[in-house]
Amino acid sequence: MTVEVKICGIRSADAFDAAVEAGADLIGFVFFPPSPRVIRPAEARALSSRHAGGPIRTGLFVDPTDDDIAAVLAEIPLDLIQLQGNETPERAAAIRARFATPVMKAMGIDTEADFAAVPAFAEVVDRFLFDAHPPPGSLLPGGNAQPFEWRLLAGRTIPKPWLLAGGLTAANVAEAISTAQAPGVDVSSGVERSRGVKDAALIRAFIAAAKG
Repeated sequence: MTVEVKICGIRSADAFDAAVEAGADLIGFVFFPPSPRVIRPAEARALSSRHAGGPIRTGLFVDPTDDDIAAVLAEIPLDLIQLQGNETPERAAAIRARFATPVMKAMGIDTEADFAAVPAFAEVVDRFLFDAHPPPGSLLPGGNAQPFEWRLLAGRTIPKPWLLAGGLTAANVAEAISTAQAPGVDVSSGVERSRGVKDAALIRAFIAAAKG
C-alpha cells in the first residue's frame, strides 16, 4: 500500500520545494486568519507556480462564506477544498457544487460517537481527514499537535479516501499508520522548527518515514 502524505500549512519556498521533491501527495495552504500558518492567496499562488503539476493543492478553510472561497480561487486554482470547521453535510455539498471542486471534510475524533456523522458526509464529500478535537480554549480547529486514539480507526470501513492527522511526527508516523490502518497522513506542526515555521529537513524525514 502506498501511503498518501499531506504537508499542511506551507508558507515558504524552501518548505514547498522540500515537500514536492520528497514526494508529498498533497500540499495544504491555510486560509484561516487566526492560524500562525495563514497565507495570503497571492503568496500561495506564487509558491504553487514553482512546480507544475505534482501534489494536490489544498486550501484549508474554517466555516467559510462563498465569498471567502471565491476570493481565494480568484488568485489560486485549488484541487481540493478542506473544510475544517463546523460545516454541515448540506453546507459541504453546497460548496462542492458552487465551486465545482472536490471537498475534504475534517472531523475531530475522540470517541466512537464522533463517527456518527461520517455516513451523511460520505454522500457529499470526496475525502475525510480525521484529527484530534482541539484542546479547550484553542482558537485553532487543527494543527494543535494533539494525537487521539488511533485504534478507533483500525478495521473501520470509511467509504471515501481519508487521512490521519493529529500529533504526527517522523518518529511516530509509521506506528500511527500501522495502528490506524491509515491510507494517508496529514502533518503540520510535526514538521515545524517553531510555531508556524516549516523545516525542510523535518518535511523530508516525515515523508520518508510515512512512505518507508
